[in-house]
Amino acid sequence: MFYPEELVEEVRTKNDIVDVISGYVKLQRRGSSYLGLCPFHNEKTPSFSVSGSKQIYHCFGCGAGGNVFTFLMEYENYSFPEAMKQLAERAGVKLPEAEFDEEAKKREGRRAKLLEVNKEAAKYFYYQLRSEKGQAGYRYLKGRELTDDTIHRFGLGFSNMTSDDLTKYLKNKGYPDKLLCEAGLAGFDEKYGTRDKFWNRVMFPIQDTNHRVIGFGGRVMGEGKPKYLNSQETMIFDKSRNLYGLNFAKSSRAGNIILCEGYMDVIAMHQAGFTQAVASLGTSFTEGQAMLLRRYADEVILAYDSDDAGVKAALRAIGILKEAGLAGRVLNLAPWKDPDEFMKNLGREAFEERIRQAENSFFFELRILQRNYDLNDPESKTRFHREIARKLCGFSEEVERENYIEAVAQRYHIGFENLRKLVYAYAARTGMAAPAVRPKSGIQKKPDGGDNKKKPQRLLLTWLVEEPSVYPKIKKYISPRDFTEDLYKKIAEKLFQGLEEGHVEPAALVGLFEDEEEQREAALVFNTKIDALRSRTEQEKAFHDIVVSVKRNSLEYFGSLMGADVSALNQVIEGKKALEELSKTHISLD
Repeated sequence: MFYPEELVEEVRTKNDIVDVISGYVKLQRRGSSYLGLCPFHNEKTPSFSVSGSKQIYHCFGCGAGGNVFTFLMEYENYSFPEAMKQLAERAGVKLPEAEFDEEAKKREGRRAKLLEVNKEAAKYFYYQLRSEKGQAGYRYLKGRELTDDTIHRFGLGFSNMTSDDLTKYLKNKGYPDKLLCEAGLAGFDEKYGTRDKFWNRVMFPIQDTNHRVIGFGGRVMGEGKPKYLNSQETMIFDKSRNLYGLNFAKSSRAGNIILCEGYMDVIAMHQAGFTQAVASLGTSFTEGQAMLLRRYADEVILAYDSDDAGVKAALRAIGILKEAGLAGRVLNLAPWKDPDEFMKNLGREAFEERIRQAENSFFFELRILQRNYDLNDPESKTRFHREIARKLCGFSEEVERENYIEAVAQRYHIGFENLRKLVYAYAARTGMAAPAVRPKSGIQKKPDGGDNKKKPQRLLLTWLVEEPSVYPKIKKYISPRDFTEDLYKKIAEKLFQGLEEGHVEPAALVGLFEDEEEQREAALVFNTKIDALRSRTEQEKAFHDIVVSVKRNSLEYFGSLMGADVSALNQVIEGKKALEELSKTHISLD
């Protein structure tokens, strides 16, 4: 849908970018901006900057950047109309009736219908659990010591023994077979037609962080297979980017997230008061889920099953958490298998104590690794120490690496200097001393030779945004035509117009571009670093040099066009005069 520029600007200005992004990324104030870990690539050192004054964001690591619309479109995979709608609702701005093009209308309609039919299915399952047909499911949940309040809070339900129960109900409500199959609530069989996917199961509605039902998990009653069945992935249900229980856990103030393996573990934790518990959705823990958790906590406590499969899952999750820049600790649940069993047998206070004693993830890895070596055998012990050295090389920061060398040396009775030498010898031999954690996507390219001409243009635009008072002093020398990059020229045209009218909105300038790469480049323009200069004299010289550089580049550019463009001649003549005058002119910044 086309929205008038005035309406887009109203919605944008009523949604402070710092407030919006703070709902996704933990931000800390640094000077006039806010800094956090980039949600678009894995990093340990914050390089994601959000400017309240400019109302734009920019990552100096992967180059992501834009305004508040860009952020929602990139993070939530929204179309512009979807981002506009969400931000308008947030700000209380009424939008005109949507007039989508056919493709956008279909996409929006499908998404809305999938959410609608899932909500209706959840209501149906909820009702069935409380009916006569659902007593087997209700007895099962009460046998797991869940209270009625907990059953209600998580919206637990039941799918009946018959295999077309839900399908009949939803079709009577007007939902077509095709939608039921697309939502993963039913499947088509040539012999029997459209049949329920879930039957004779306790049902766990899966909700997104906005409490909307996006899928289901079902636990079979009796000995049927599979024991747990989950919805297929759909337009609204991406297992790798959602976590069970996160819609409640995101509001917890515990300071950490407890990561479990199953739905019942999460529910038992919440019932006991540990409302920060979440679980992955029938699949292994993913990078997308780690990035999601990073919005809400700096530390994740792994409460996986204590069997071999749980240990393997914990080791895998530790690596993913590290890549996402999250601290990890591992809970010791022995002698019980999982958090649910532990809670039933030892209770809340014992669980709190286990949380306090949760093991540092690196030492957990070493303890599991030690099982493969006989420390009474010198050769095996040496191999173990070499393996420790290899793992210590994984710490890219020298301070962190040195601290772990000291701690490991004490724990395993290895001389500090001996272990340190072993680590650095291994690093020197393999080149592993300080591996850089590189973004997995969105990696910036190295500047090409043309950057020497582009950078002064970026610097001048940045300077004009940060100090609009200098504009009147240069406007006789510089015009938008002097910006030889098409993108910079477009920004300059709008910026100079705003400067003439007395107002500058960098976020609105970013909004001039529809292409994601152009938005990134536009955001970079307003985040170009201007070197800190001590004196005003140094600043004035630097500013003068930038203006001259932009003008000289413009002169060279139009000089190269004179053979094909008649108007270029006038630009060259005017440019030479301006450049001569500039060389003799002092531009005061006061």
